[in-house]
Amino acid sequence: FLFSHHIIITPWKIVGLVGVGLFTARWLVQVYYSHKAGRPVTPRMFWILSMAGSLMALAYFIFSPKQDMVGILGYVFPSLIADYNLYLDLTHAKKVKATVLTQTSCNESYIS
Repeated sequence: FLFSHHIIITPWKIVGLVGVGLFTARWLVQVYYSHKAGRPVTPRMFWILSMAGSLMALAYFIFSPKQDMVGILGYVFPSLIADYNLYLDLTHAKKVKATVLTQTSCNESYIS
C-alpha cells in the first residue's frame, strides 16, 4: 500500500523532511551529551536543532500546497519555546562570561 503510489519529491517536501530530521536529531544530541556527562543535560545544540527544525517544518506546513493546520499548530509552540530557551542560554552565557572577566581583572589588580 505505501509503495504502490508514486512518491513525488518537491522542494517544499525537502524543506519539511529536513526540518523533521533536524527536529528529531536534537534528541540524539541530547542523549549523547547526557551520556557523556553521566546525567541529563540539555546542550545549546539541542535548542539550535529544535529551532531550525521546527521553523523548517513550520514553513513546509504554511507555504507548501499542503497547508495543514494540524502541522502548523504542532510546530508553532515548539518553535517559540526553542527560540526563548536559546535566548536564555545565550544571555546566561554572556552574564557568566562578564562575571568571569570581572573577577579575573579584579584578581589581577589585587595581585599587582
